[in-house]
Amino acid sequence: MALYLNPPAHAVVFCVDEKTAIQALDRKDRMLPLSPGRAESHGFEYKRNGTLSLFAALNTATGEVLGKTAARHTSEQFVAFLTDIVAHRPDGQEIHVICDNVSSHKTWRVQEFLRAHRHVHMHFTPTYSSWLNQVENWFSRIQRDVISRGVFTSVKDLDRS
Repeated sequence: MALYLNPPAHAVVFCVDEKTAIQALDRKDRMLPLSPGRAESHGFEYKRNGTLSLFAALNTATGEVLGKTAARHTSEQFVAFLTDIVAHRPDGQEIHVICDNVSSHKTWRVQEFLRAHRHVHMHFTPTYSSWLNQVENWFSRIQRDVISRGVFTSVKDLDRS
């Protein structure tokens, strides 16, 4: 995408997405360590303690990630997250948001937000092209290093991680 390689002058580009239904799993057995011939793994027994959604915005110029958790994944939460992004930028700075084509990114609430914030511009990745959104790399690291390896006794415990 041209926005990655040649962003508009004095503008900021964010890659935005949500990781939905992150499970707070309390595992009976803690992480089983690496040993010769065996990969690191968990035991198979666990208790589900609810789910959480994680919204993230990766600043393509600095690598900084803004994040926010929510109990649900709706356009209302998406607009609240966009509002947080705008609040962290200088007034009136042009903001370009790269995101996927999920329906919650295109609702009337989002359109209303964009009309109220004319300096925010949405750019959608093509369908089935999630890898074009750079925040997906960050999500994969979070999944691998924190979520998959974690033991969470509650949604609050997951949220703190």
